[in-house]
Amino acid sequence: MDTTGDNLGASPIRSVQFSTMMPGAFVDDEHTIGRNYFFWDGEIDTSTGEEEDDVEDNEDNDEDEDEYEDDDYEDETVEEDGEDEEDDDGMGGDDLDPQQIMGLFRDGEMSGLLTRGQLMALLRHRNLSHVLFNSADEADITLARIWGGRAARTSPKDPNRFPKVPSDEGRKLMRNGTFGANSTEMRASKTLARRMLERELALGDGEQRRRNNDIVTQSLIPGTRADQIVHYDHPVYSGQFSDDGNFFFSCSQDFKVRMYDTSNPFEWKHYKTVSYPWGQWTLTDASLSPDNRWLAYTSIQSIVSIAPTDPTDTGDPYTLALDSSGQTDDPFRRGQHSFGIWSIRFSGDGRELVAGTSTQSIVVYDIQSRTVLHHIQGHGDDVNAVCFADKASPHIIYSGSDDALLKVWDRRSMGDGREAGAFVGHLEGLTYIDSKGDGRYILSNGKDQSMKLWDLRMAKSSAQFRSERPLRLHSHSNFDYRRQAYDEDDWEPHPHDNSLVTFRGHKVLRTLIRCHFSPPSSTNSRYVYSGSADGKVYIWNIDATPAGTIDVKKTTMGTRRHDRHARRWYDEPGGWGTCVRDASWHPSAPVLVASAWNGYSMARGTCTLHSFDEAGEDESESATQRSLDCNLRPNPDLYLSAENTHMRVAR
Repeated sequence: MDTTGDNLGASPIRSVQFSTMMPGAFVDDEHTIGRNYFFWDGEIDTSTGEEEDDVEDNEDNDEDEDEYEDDDYEDETVEEDGEDEEDDDGMGGDDLDPQQIMGLFRDGEMSGLLTRGQLMALLRHRNLSHVLFNSADEADITLARIWGGRAARTSPKDPNRFPKVPSDEGRKLMRNGTFGANSTEMRASKTLARRMLERELALGDGEQRRRNNDIVTQSLIPGTRADQIVHYDHPVYSGQFSDDGNFFFSCSQDFKVRMYDTSNPFEWKHYKTVSYPWGQWTLTDASLSPDNRWLAYTSIQSIVSIAPTDPTDTGDPYTLALDSSGQTDDPFRRGQHSFGIWSIRFSGDGRELVAGTSTQSIVVYDIQSRTVLHHIQGHGDDVNAVCFADKASPHIIYSGSDDALLKVWDRRSMGDGREAGAFVGHLEGLTYIDSKGDGRYILSNGKDQSMKLWDLRMAKSSAQFRSERPLRLHSHSNFDYRRQAYDEDDWEPHPHDNSLVTFRGHKVLRTLIRCHFSPPSSTNSRYVYSGSADGKVYIWNIDATPAGTIDVKKTTMGTRRHDRHARRWYDEPGGWGTCVRDASWHPSAPVLVASAWNGYSMARGTCTLHSFDEAGEDESESATQRSLDCNLRPNPDLYLSAENTHMRVAR
């Protein structure tokens, strides 16, 4: 712990810093306003704690946004990624958070930054001496008694409590052909090269050729080496291909959506950029209409912007107010009915939008009439993710929340505010949900470091769910995924878990990390995959066995020169950090794009294009890697060549 007094002269360090905070953990701007913290990069004004950073032009030749947060946002009450307000979670003023205080005195425990006021409150506590001078066990009991929380466990938990891998239910799905070709014996008996040769020569009868083609298709998993790295001046929050693969869009923290022509998935063309004028913190989500003509995108506001994707249409985006005010002129003065939107989706017919909000609600909006059809308080916490079950029908909606629940809603009976069904099994909040599009299977990512596969036919009825509700687990309510590492000792099976398969191994930390089903054409629907806070994309078979890993951090490290752009992260000085927030598998080619917070101090962003490469990580192929700016222009002065990058990393 480094401490400094009030009179530091010219010293740029005016702070209290605990080294037990998770490397790369995010510090909210609301925490830092008017407080004295030390950050690695930049020069800190010792009187205000604000960073003196140069103003630079961004990649679209517009004036750069404030590196941290606009003054207009300081009074806002919604936080990034659906977390509680500062005053609500006990971290707003100089209050002492129980888990944070207990973590300071436990070996190996993760803890966050303390303000000077919090430190003084801790030092003045009358029972502090019992903690400092007693034995470790006695101190732990004292901590639990004084500040709450859980005492250290006296005996380890059952190591076999984690879900079985391979999953029996997942194996059944693979065998019956629901997810991929069902002949594992044939797949193991021949190499991929031989199967590709047989496909070219059209050997075997019709059934054998079909099965062989399916196995070849699902074997083409993209690798770590990036064919193309698109660099952004701000972290990238999401990026997705259209259903036909001809279009890709990316959303970054500068409140801009960039659109690319990907009709040739290896030769992109940037053709359009649209902005969100009322953005708070970042763009939170975007959704492409079924006909690819319109893109809806949101921020932590109750306004949705809808922009045409036609490159010849240069008009301003349309704006839709999803709150009860119906006003879009000044979102910062919209009154008590405003909310932030964490998730937005078009219905299958393109006529409606469904949104998940920061006020525990789901909003269904009719685009043509510009009216709110339903606004349901359907959860006990922020609704981080929503989607429709079937693109052919707008009736069934899913919603995932920080209350750890995944709920099913029927549009035809939403008026009574009661869910049609529910899924339980996550121990922490949900960060994302994705429908397979068949009206049956759904995937969810959770802050309990688990991804789960569900079957709509196994959803609990509303009556059953409500009867079990007092027994639901939300085991670690003090866990803050933005700042802390997850303690695996906190994971335990949910007694009412009705999921089919549980996938583990990735890191769902720092932000609302996304997961997806692999597409049917390019992968035969064989896999599920997720981004991860450790800089990778994890790919699993449906039986929860690993199918592949794409190491985005490894392939991008050092591909951008160090600059003075800083972000409020606690990380090693100048260290290269990567958090893959989203990933998108091309619908008809063995290509995957990972969208990430990426760069020194994790202050920048990238979209990296990864393709199947049978040669593997061949160093002779590394020179083909392209580093481009967000408009797909090379800049040798800023983006290092692959050859120089590999030489520097080798040293």
